[in-house]
Amino acid sequence: MTYVVTEQCIKCKYQDCVEVCPVDCFYEGENMLVINPDECIDCGVCEPECPAEAIMPDTEDGLEEWLSINAKLAKSWPNITAKKDTPPDADDWKGKPGKKAMLSETPGS
Repeated sequence: MTYVVTEQCIKCKYQDCVEVCPVDCFYEGENMLVINPDECIDCGVCEPECPAEAIMPDTEDGLEEWLSINAKLAKSWPNITAKKDTPPDADDWKGKPGKKAMLSETPGS
């Protein structure tokens, strides 16, 4: 099992999860984070830390596509090991459905 970042992170990118991850398996894109499934140790400490409820175990139904997206983007995005500033409009995007089309594959800074 691994944990997966889903579309609820898009445009929110709170990064509270990064602070608690013991193995630094988060990677940063322009408008979301992903988890490298090969590095995740399945500890689960990140899941309750996410204000957007964007992190789920890959055992949940329907997450195959997001698992694939996380694995793919973790290979080209930079590793993030410390929380940065949350986007100023994150709360405006929190909980909004249908954000997948807004996913930017551009790496974070």
